[in-house]
Amino acid sequence: MALATLGAGLIIGADYPLALLVGPAAYVLGWIYVPDFKIFRNWVDKKRNAQQLADAQTEAAQFVQRRDALLEQLSPHGRAKYRALSSVCRDIESASAENSLAPDEPAEDPRLRKLDELMWSYLRMLTIDESLQRFLETERRDDVPGLLKEAEAEVRDLTAEFEVSKARGASVTATDAKERLLNSRLERFEVLQKRLQRIEQTRANLAVVVSEQERLEEQIKLIRADAVASKNADVLTARIDSTVEHLHQTNKWLSEMDEFKDLVGDIPSTPVRVGYESTRPPVIEHADRKRDSVRQTR
Repeated sequence: MALATLGAGLIIGADYPLALLVGPAAYVLGWIYVPDFKIFRNWVDKKRNAQQLADAQTEAAQFVQRRDALLEQLSPHGRAKYRALSSVCRDIESASAENSLAPDEPAEDPRLRKLDELMWSYLRMLTIDESLQRFLETERRDDVPGLLKEAEAEVRDLTAEFEVSKARGASVTATDAKERLLNSRLERFEVLQKRLQRIEQTRANLAVVVSEQERLEEQIKLIRADAVASKNADVLTARIDSTVEHLHQTNKWLSEMDEFKDLVGDIPSTPVRVGYESTRPPVIEHADRKRDSVRQTR
């Protein structure tokens, strides 16, 4: 509006010099008073809210793609566990709809967003669980403890031979060769020791991850029990808040595991719910394919 006034003033000013003064003055007054107009403020707010919603939808969509990709990477057993707990969450949603904190929009109940967060944490733990198990299985096939025991005996024998060689005054060339061999086997022995230490640490980490999984499963089932048995919204809210708070401590511990730092992080803080169920078609496991094939032949 202000720009239009200024433009009109410049055009008219060609015939009426006074308009050259009126135009700029109207332009300045427009910028002073127009922002205070309710219709202008509403237009600005609406435009800003639309942009914020678009940004939130984009952020949520990117997160959902990442989550679905993680879910597809799980083993059939892992996906089955995730689906089973998702079913519990659906029961919670159904039961809590009767005492929703957002009666007009039950799907916008803030407690449901916390269910999304709980299931995201559960998915990360399933992913970490399977990764740790794959590592342990690989190391198990190599029999690192057996290799370490053999390496220790070999280093002990080579050390004795080297000391005898020096004591007998063997040639420099022969002594140097034995020393290089001994140093090489010593380094291998040290590497095997580090591998064994990592195996032991991984076993300890896996035990905690599995324990946290089981704890979270029981906590979510307890939330379902509260949602079904109690019509008190405060009781259900307190139970969910307590579970989420404990998960924050778990996530802090997970963040200390360097190889899984990219899995640590909260779901986007947006007005758009990300949910907890995959948006992609379910993967048909091998057993399901076989069963479908039998049905078709019949």
